[in-house]
Amino acid sequence: MRDDPTLDSDDTEADLNSGDDIHALFHGAPKSTEFRKLRKRLVQQVREATETFGMIRPGDKWLVCLSGGKDSYTLLAILHELQWRGLLPVELLACNLDQGQPGFPATVLPEFLTKMGVPHRIEYQDTYSIVVDKVPQGRTYCALCSRLRRGNLYRIAREEGCTSVVLGHHRDDMLETFFMNLFHGGRLATMPPKLVNEDGDLTVLRPLALVAEADCEKFARAMNYPVIPCDLCGSQDGLQRMQVKAILDEWEKRSPGRRNVMFKALMNVRPSHLVDPKLFPFAELWPEMAPSEKADRDNSNNIPQLR
Repeated sequence: MRDDPTLDSDDTEADLNSGDDIHALFHGAPKSTEFRKLRKRLVQQVREATETFGMIRPGDKWLVCLSGGKDSYTLLAILHELQWRGLLPVELLACNLDQGQPGFPATVLPEFLTKMGVPHRIEYQDTYSIVVDKVPQGRTYCALCSRLRRGNLYRIAREEGCTSVVLGHHRDDMLETFFMNLFHGGRLATMPPKLVNEDGDLTVLRPLALVAEADCEKFARAMNYPVIPCDLCGSQDGLQRMQVKAILDEWEKRSPGRRNVMFKALMNVRPSHLVDPKLFPFAELWPEMAPSEKADRDNSNNIPQLR
């Protein structure tokens, strides 16, 4: 691993063009110009996110959560590349939580991580049975499943001495969440790139916040990572998120680049041009008055004394 944290974008480009794999996670990486550009873009976007949102605290230990999907493989690889370059001075521990979904290939991730030489922890907790028991038939499992998963990941992070739980949500996940809240929740909110948990002892980070889902898919496919499908629980069809995703896909098809513009809007909020009185003091908003006008108004409020 390099120990020079002062590498600039030119250094990054030179290294990416050198053809060195630098880490087992990049063994067999395509040598095409297209892949090199993709890899460079991912590195730069993750680095930008970590700097923009203040994610890095030297000496911390990150629990990098892996589902086995394309996004988590991309997250793992890019974080290790940044660590190798000296741009991510933290310790990385990969973690997969096997929640007992039927058909989950339990050996895929342990074998992959061992082969890649990535420090990791595999945890088995049968939360699937709990979800099936608690959720009424015909309802989706996602909400309860995610709460149980989050609780277990927080516990594992504490047991391993980690300071942060790192998730693989990307730009498109954050946009979809925004529109789900808009359409169904009656609020303007999304997944923040960085937050502190309710107990105040762990930071939750999303370093892929600026990365497009399509780039994660291209990267994982080009690297031939053993991607595990995300629909094992059978709870995905007809989800509100899938409906929102279809809407965004149609918008992107009609106007390429629309997703990127919408995400930039999330980073360019003007509270005074929304309508939340808790966010902006509308009641206190008045034009500035000339001193003489202000004096006249103050005097007009004085009650005359009776003789």
